[in-house]
Amino acid sequence: MWGHPSHGVLRTFWYARRMQSGATRINVQPNLITDASAIAVLDGENGIGQVITKRAMTEAIGRASEHGIGAVAVRNSGHFGTAMYFTKMAAERGCIGLLFTNASPAMAPWGGREKLVGNNPWSIAAPAGKYPAMMLDVANTAVARGKLYVARQRNEKIPADWATDIFGVPTDDPAMGIAGNILPMAGHKGYAIATVVDMLSGILSGSSFLNNVVGPYEPQGNSGVGHLAMAIDIASFRPLTEFNKDMENMVEKIKSAPLSPETEEIFYPGELEAKHAQVNLERGISIPDSTVDELNDAAKQLGVPKLVN
Repeated sequence: MWGHPSHGVLRTFWYARRMQSGATRINVQPNLITDASAIAVLDGENGIGQVITKRAMTEAIGRASEHGIGAVAVRNSGHFGTAMYFTKMAAERGCIGLLFTNASPAMAPWGGREKLVGNNPWSIAAPAGKYPAMMLDVANTAVARGKLYVARQRNEKIPADWATDIFGVPTDDPAMGIAGNILPMAGHKGYAIATVVDMLSGILSGSSFLNNVVGPYEPQGNSGVGHLAMAIDIASFRPLTEFNKDMENMVEKIKSAPLSPETEEIFYPGELEAKHAQVNLERGISIPDSTVDELNDAAKQLGVPKLVN
């Protein structure tokens, strides 16, 4: 819906294989193991990442409404898709939402060749008054690894500054990049941020970290993914109406800034996703033929009618 096919239907089959193998448990609920006012710790019991993370952000929002801020650490979770789906939940409740997660290894430490550090995304979202929420969702690699899978699925080459092969040589072949290392965003800065996010997500929560995390691409093995979900109640700091008014002013100043050559419009963070959603609600979502084939094959195996033409 938001124009990010790397985090869309493509991943259905990865999740399904993990459920079929038992690596992802489908009949569990997150277990609250620490309940301390504004702070909580959840054990996801190796369940479905989206379910666990929604519970974590809901807990954080509820604690923020009572204490002004809520922080929920999560251990033993799984891949949860798009981070700003959950931070947007907080923005819709008059909070600033923050979410950090670690992930399976995608890149080498700066200067190394061993795949050790995850892309470890983080997201921040806030209400923007009459405008769609301001949302940031950043993976600390040059691109999300899912984009390489999309390129491979479409038989497309990738930019040479996205990934290296197993020897550390830049490549335009998505398959070689998947086998090798995704490059960090902003050089050493992306590597450093990813490492700190791993500390906040994996080590603080008591979950796995670095190359002990198993990603959704692998059909077996406990994920061990850790998260940190936080919500800040804006009204505890200042009236929400005043905050929203200033946010509207910020958006309008950004969008009215002088344009550089060949730029038609300036977008604030999260605006493109809102625009994509509006268009896709009207036109529908385009899915690659290979993904349609996978959907129909999976439907046949499950004994249900053909899903997509």
